[in-house]
Amino acid sequence: MTDDNSLFDYVIRLADDHLILGQRLGEWCGEAPTLEEDLALANIALDLIGQARSLYDYAATVEGKGRDEDQLAFLRYERDYRNALIAELPNGDFACTITRQFFVAAFMKPFWHAMLNSKDATLAAIAAKALKEVSYHLRHASEWVIRLGDGTEESHRRMVDALDEMSIYTGELFEMDDLSKRMVEQGIGVDAAGLEREWRTTVETVLSEATLKFPEVSHMQTGGRAGRHTEHLGHILSELQYMQRTYPGLTW
Repeated sequence: MTDDNSLFDYVIRLADDHLILGQRLGEWCGEAPTLEEDLALANIALDLIGQARSLYDYAATVEGKGRDEDQLAFLRYERDYRNALIAELPNGDFACTITRQFFVAAFMKPFWHAMLNSKDATLAAIAAKALKEVSYHLRHASEWVIRLGDGTEESHRRMVDALDEMSIYTGELFEMDDLSKRMVEQGIGVDAAGLEREWRTTVETVLSEATLKFPEVSHMQTGGRAGRHTEHLGHILSELQYMQRTYPGLTW
């Protein structure tokens, strides 16, 4: 028997990951280095927010308290968000954004593939659509990692710096707390820890072609799944939630 509270919490994590990362990528609209890349990042952001909407809508149904996707996205407080910290990190320069997207997409592709086998029909259906989208996200990010890493001396240096900055947040993606373990035991969730080897292989293969190496990391940053965030999330939410909090109940 599925514990609805556990299922709600599990789905909310996924929704928060995609909403916050989509919001971050959306900040590049009009600011990307080329028009083509401006459109590419905006489309990836829309994919992520579309996935977030599907997940929030399902979470609202599971919760059964009358909240909808907008209320879950726009009317929760900072400590209520359960996204991984890497999603909320500032864009930095283009190399940082690409590195963050590369790390996340390299994780989400096998994650969604594994979710296809979920006993939860709704999550499996969301995964089927998301898998097609994240396959493009990973290909796009990988091409940029190679182009920048094996490009000029300046682009290579920026990629090295970006890897140093982002790598310490990747460990949280593979954490398995009690909630995650319960979802796996019930045949609903994905064993994230079991995806690390595939993720590492993908990452190291692309980095090798880019003449880059994954940094040695002695300590991973964590806390997002428990609602302990960096100072950056509050700033994202102040923009993301402005309209709903200023004009409660506003509809188009």
